[in-house]
Amino acid sequence: MQQLIDLARAGAPSLGSGASSAMAGAASVQVQQGQVRATPSFLGKIVANLKYGDKVQVLQTQEPWAKVSAPGGVGGWMHLSALTEKDVQLKAGSAEAKTSATSDELALAGKGFNAQVEKEYQQKNKVDFTWIDRMVDDTVTPEEMQAFLLAGDVTPEGGAL
Repeated sequence: MQQLIDLARAGAPSLGSGASSAMAGAASVQVQQGQVRATPSFLGKIVANLKYGDKVQVLQTQEPWAKVSAPGGVGGWMHLSALTEKDVQLKAGSAEAKTSATSDELALAGKGFNAQVEKEYQQKNKVDFTWIDRMVDDTVTPEEMQAFLLAGDVTPEGGAL
């Protein structure tokens, strides 16, 4: 439990490929759902959700966060692990190209991971992904996180609840 509180206070380490402290200019969202926050904190209010492949302009970085501007006037902070300087392409060919892949499959494929790779890894390493699948399906709303932090009398650095 203390580790979760420490993580919430400090923010998670940067995990994304392509994310760096020098990131500036155009970037793409490299996660299924990229949250744009009002403050550079996982506890900051979510002002928008961007999809995998959406383009943003990085205005400044404040490790491990980037202040971004997205089409439609959306602006705020995104964790660097959610961004890449690479140009993410969702569809092959022309703009009319159709795909039968789900957004989950597209997000995983963008990271070089798919059902076949998972199956091979699982068989080779004799891994049971049951609990991982449960964690992926489990979500915590911002309101639940705020209630948890208030109950623990935790105030994140650089932000207020």
